[in-house]
Amino acid sequence: MQKRPSLLRDFFSKFEVFLAVNRKTVIVNRRTFFTVIFFLVCLWTANAQDPEFSQFYANPLYLNPALTGATACPRLAGTYRNQWPGLGNSYNTYSFSYDQGVGFLHGGLGLLVIADRAGGGSLNTTTIGLSYAYKFNITERLNASLAIRGSYYQRRIVWENFIFEDQIDPRSGEVVRPTSEPQPGNSTIKAVDFSAGMFLDYDGLVYGGFAVDHLTQPRNGFYIDNDSRLQMKYTAHAGSVINLKQGYAYDDDREFSISPNILYQQQGSFHQLNLGAYLTFDPLVCGLWFRHNFENPDAVIILVGVHYKNLRVGYSYDLNVSNLFSVSGGAHEVSASWQLPCYERKRKIRAIKCPRF
Repeated sequence: MQKRPSLLRDFFSKFEVFLAVNRKTVIVNRRTFFTVIFFLVCLWTANAQDPEFSQFYANPLYLNPALTGATACPRLAGTYRNQWPGLGNSYNTYSFSYDQGVGFLHGGLGLLVIADRAGGGSLNTTTIGLSYAYKFNITERLNASLAIRGSYYQRRIVWENFIFEDQIDPRSGEVVRPTSEPQPGNSTIKAVDFSAGMFLDYDGLVYGGFAVDHLTQPRNGFYIDNDSRLQMKYTAHAGSVINLKQGYAYDDDREFSISPNILYQQQGSFHQLNLGAYLTFDPLVCGLWFRHNFENPDAVIILVGVHYKNLRVGYSYDLNVSNLFSVSGGAHEVSASWQLPCYERKRKIRAIKCPRF
């Protein structure tokens, strides 16, 4: 989920008081300042939130395991997200997935890898998951998919990268002292995690799904006496495809449509709502979104994508409208997917039509 700006605001206010008292003698460089920020965010967000992707349909297995094998044919997908680069490459997230339909299993199999790097690699979270989706027809036009995913979850902190206030010489601003901060007894957390989801598709015109992540709520506290848990994440998403070619004469089969969509996510006390639409005129796709965190408005998202044969590439930019607007630098996200050849004689799974980005 999107990292909470309120935590940074709390820290900024405390740090500004410190600077106000010591402004004649303390020199704090940019790297030191934001290193401290990241450490405090890591500690204060005991109930950590999952990484956020603006192009959520470009990460179908991450959005909902029930989208495993949605295209029936083998599919490779990858995404890179750089969130808040103005704060010193604060969050970098990488996603890779592979999935395909498997006829004799009446569904699809998929592999998902997520790597999240915060604070220049000071806090690293890696998840590797395998998913299976069972697909069936409720009626001739209504299709359904039920899925489960099992994952290996690892979270690691690099203590040596952190710099604390008591290490800084108040006269020179240089790091010259050891810290009195207690080091966590466990620098790496490992756990097995599970997710589940469902997806419904009515003839490619209306679709929607629901997913629950972290069913086991794995422990994510680094200190031995900290029993904090990674809370369940609930995701609901829905949309439709409106054909804009009706009543117009075209000489080709290019898609011309608009697709309004909605995404709601909740993790612990954190709530988020995405509202927007895709405009597709092959080979181009454009999108405009508004993401609202219930605690505060978050970002306007602008998307541009291109589709060429079996390759799709997209770029999106998050324009922050919260209090981080002037310092965050927004967020850049690039996605790419490649659909491998699918032989009709082996294709027994019906493809699900949903947005590409």
